[in-house]
Amino acid sequence: MADDETRTGLSVLEEMTKEQLIALVVDDAKNWLAHDGLWFQAVERAHGLEAAIEADRAAWEKFTVIEAQRILARLGLKPGGGIPALLECLKHRLYARLNDQDAIEVTDTRAVFRMVDCRVQSTRRRKGLADFPCKSVGIVEYTEFARAIDPRIRTRCVACPPDAAPRDYFCAWEFTLEP
Repeated sequence: MADDETRTGLSVLEEMTKEQLIALVVDDAKNWLAHDGLWFQAVERAHGLEAAIEADRAAWEKFTVIEAQRILARLGLKPGGGIPALLECLKHRLYARLNDQDAIEVTDTRAVFRMVDCRVQSTRRRKGLADFPCKSVGIVEYTEFARAIDPRIRTRCVACPPDAAPRDYFCAWEFTLEP
């Protein structure tokens, strides 16, 4: 029987250059996002927009915690690192490979995180579609991600579709550290 490395294809990764590995990470993130979108559209076609959004919220409630825990482990961090740990972990999400994001008004107890360019929303706008109303999903996603990084962090949506635009960002989230 083949060893774990051969079975999982890790030996292929070890032979790749840094540039090839970076391209692979970006491509994997695109594949993940494409699957997420296709899954959502299939649920929407079968059950309607509200049901698809509710299913999306339920999935993100679980996935975002798993993603946060894996990022913490990969970075060698433990939960409880406050705003600095949260901002570092946000840089390592799958979305961070595809979207332009930044953090402003950063202190040890507060930060505003912005999605300056969102691949999903930008694509919809290029196709002449309205912004996707992702606020209710985002509230669950960012709240649970932040809580997994540090249970003392509270999350507030500053703005997110379907909130009125234009803005110089697609969505923004305020994170505060409670004592």
